[in-house]
Amino acid sequence: MGKVKKSHNRNKFDYSKNRKKLKRQLKKKEAPRIECPQIRTAWDDKKSVKQNLKEMGLSAGLKGVLPIKNTKSETSETQEILKKPYVIRDLEAEASLPSNTKTTCSTDMIEYVQHMVREHNEDYKAMARDEKNYYQDTPKQIKRKVELYKRCHPEEYAAFIASLQARKTT
Repeated sequence: MGKVKKSHNRNKFDYSKNRKKLKRQLKKKEAPRIECPQIRTAWDDKKSVKQNLKEMGLSAGLKGVLPIKNTKSETSETQEILKKPYVIRDLEAEASLPSNTKTTCSTDMIEYVQHMVREHNEDYKAMARDEKNYYQDTPKQIKRKVELYKRCHPEEYAAFIASLQARKTT
């Protein structure tokens, strides 16, 4: 019993297909992972990224967002009607909220700054010559570190200075 003639042939590479183009098309159709909850709720998987962002009143890039003004003839610009204006409203509301990100210093830097202030008070040149200055920071670098510590931990710094004052008086 014989086999179908084509079943004997091995798989051959199809040179007529543009693999780069196929990969690009697949990438476009893949649904992107959207971190922003406002955009995620308004996202339509059936539409492209450009169409989705246009409906929301957003832009993927800056190219083509603002037209180049023609100095010869000024035309009145017509506002595009947004289908999903609530997305922009929600994003603006979230952006207007105060951010409560607090910068902190490492424990090593806190110990370093406290040692320097304890030994030399506000003399940054003496701090630069101190043997504990392992990284050979310049006076300005040390001053910046002290100011960063003051900014990050103002209560702790005030308590530290108060304890130094109490030691000096006794």
